[in-house]
Amino acid sequence: MRFYNTYPTKIGTILIVEEDKKIEQINILKEKENILDASKQETFLIKKAFLEIQEYLEGKRKAFDLPLKVEGTAFQKKVWEALQTIPYGETRCYEEIAKQIGNEKAARAVGMANHHNPILIVIPCHRVIGKNKKLVGFGAGLDVKEALLDVEKNNIENKIGE
Repeated sequence: MRFYNTYPTKIGTILIVEEDKKIEQINILKEKENILDASKQETFLIKKAFLEIQEYLEGKRKAFDLPLKVEGTAFQKKVWEALQTIPYGETRCYEEIAKQIGNEKAARAVGMANHHNPILIVIPCHRVIGKNKKLVGFGAGLDVKEALLDVEKNNIENKIGE
């Protein structure tokens, strides 16, 4: 069974989807987005995921402890695994991620994998920026990307939640 719930936050309405007792999706809900094949229900895991995201947004959490169900191509999964190695409060450019996964010419493909990241915040695609240090390419909007990076920058010294 698939379940979902939505929650208002300072960065927009968060959509959390669970399937088979694993988090399958975390996203900023678009106005007319439909949740197909899922029942609206606040399960224990969905509530836990939201509480961890809320703590993160408040600067009280740096790491997440959630079971994830990540579906994508082998390349996308490789990129998403690399994203999870970027330390809290740090950024990498697309080229650096491409080199990390052993395909230094794949910076654009890394960008596309980021675009298809199904689990925002927990898989921190917001930590990937342009080579020129500018904020580029974020499906939820550059204002959300900037807000997430600001949370980390402003709480980098905070030892809570490590």
